[in-house]
Amino acid sequence: MTNDERCYEIREGKLILRGIENTNSEVDTAHYLTGGIYSKDKRYFGFGRWEIRAKLNGAQGAWPAIWLLPQGGKWPDDGEIDIMEHLNFDSIAYQTVHSHYTYVLDERENPKQGTTAVIDSEDFNTYAVEVHPDSLVFFINHQQTFSYPRIDTDKDGQYPFDKHQYYLLIDMQLGGPWVGNIHSHNLPVEMEIDWVRFYPFKDKEIRRRK
Repeated sequence: MTNDERCYEIREGKLILRGIENTNSEVDTAHYLTGGIYSKDKRYFGFGRWEIRAKLNGAQGAWPAIWLLPQGGKWPDDGEIDIMEHLNFDSIAYQTVHSHYTYVLDERENPKQGTTAVIDSEDFNTYAVEVHPDSLVFFINHQQTFSYPRIDTDKDGQYPFDKHQYYLLIDMQLGGPWVGNIHSHNLPVEMEIDWVRFYPFKDKEIRRRK
């Protein structure tokens, strides 16, 4: 990511994060530049519901993401919550959980680590996750897509998501082994953010494991 102003814009009340081919190497020597924001050390939150309404415009090599990392924690032990990842021109989005349990121990099916769900690739979609002491519950366009529960296991690090508060990252990434090569003729590509909302749970709304 970069602080190059070409990768950022406020347009009609929406935040625009842009992935571009760099044409000014005097500012930055990277071949591609991407816009992104995060609330680390500024705003971070505990149990509650995150909602982000965004439009993802396609490009070969585009990898926009909306995700959460633990404030003051370390990766992967303290967890990563991927509210949304999108690849290229796909009509689906990925929602995934990462931890010591899933990454180091490679336990990805007990419980299921993530899912995909259909989105409207031509319009805005609302991506959400609820963070509970005993589960993460994911949504797209207000429809539940999957949940990741705390389970009884003797293996380490299965559910670290009740130990830290989390901060938000939104970024218009480009390239990488998963998404594949970048096609410059598809650039610039934009990620449009309409709004970000967090609804903290009241004590009575927090589902506690019996």
